[in-house]
Amino acid sequence: MTLASWADGSARAAIVEFVEAVTSGADAVPEAERVAVFDNDGTLWTEKPMPTQLHFIVQQWAAAAQADPSLADRQPYQAAANGDFAWLGGAVDKHYAGDDSDLKVMIGAILASTAHESVEDYQASVAAFYRDAKHLTLHHPYSRAVYQPMVELLGYLEAHDFTTYIVSGGDRDFMRPMTEDYYGIPPERVVGSAVGLEYDAESNDVRYSTSFDYMDDGPMKPVRIWSRIGRRPILAGGNSNGDVEMLRFVQKHPRSLSLLVHHDDDTGRGDPPYDKGAERALDVASEHGFQLISIKDDWSRVFPAGP
Repeated sequence: MTLASWADGSARAAIVEFVEAVTSGADAVPEAERVAVFDNDGTLWTEKPMPTQLHFIVQQWAAAAQADPSLADRQPYQAAANGDFAWLGGAVDKHYAGDDSDLKVMIGAILASTAHESVEDYQASVAAFYRDAKHLTLHHPYSRAVYQPMVELLGYLEAHDFTTYIVSGGDRDFMRPMTEDYYGIPPERVVGSAVGLEYDAESNDVRYSTSFDYMDDGPMKPVRIWSRIGRRPILAGGNSNGDVEMLRFVQKHPRSLSLLVHHDDDTGRGDPPYDKGAERALDVASEHGFQLISIKDDWSRVFPAGP
């Protein structure tokens, strides 16, 4: 796998230099220690105008509001019923700014929508969404909303005997049905936020409970990396304030690289430029030695070619 969609520049050079240094010669890092972790939304695929999972959930909330009109008078059902993507996207932005008031409202509605559903039924509904849904502004299937340079990077690392993981604030079970097809990462290497689970002996199923288990974001990312992987990675990639701790966590390894995707592309090739939700990450990037990836300057192509 080559980095065909990467422009010649400091980011590509840093990646190639690092990978060559840790995979060749007498000082090569053992294969078992070549662990790389990546955020998903905004890092491996587009997260605007709102994260993909939110698109899926909004459809469920809109259907619930249609079935029970009384729900349409309160959030987040009101926003879903009215197509108010600004409120929904704003709730995510507020989370990255440290205000979880709207996010808690959304989590409550998420718990209501999945309560007592079996994990296989949920998986089937998510797989159907990926099969049929199109990105809200690109109007492409979500398989073509991935960032082609990052997919190439995942393949490049795998070709050099890295083991790659997704470590995302997104829901673990929402990502698992697509990660192998889109990124080549199997479901057992997906770490994310999660609703609580319970075993139903009568039906012999695992079902979702009515409580939230954990949010895999910010300081929780290193905790979840250790609990799920049991190793300190040597490479991490992210794009937001919620990735800072993960990007720093890898740096205690003697050989490490931390990549921060910067959404600065104003050329009209993909997402509009934005720093909201990444202000802290960008502010500390130089201090902590994060390698910035400029979408505008470091990627010669953003999305995969059409079918």
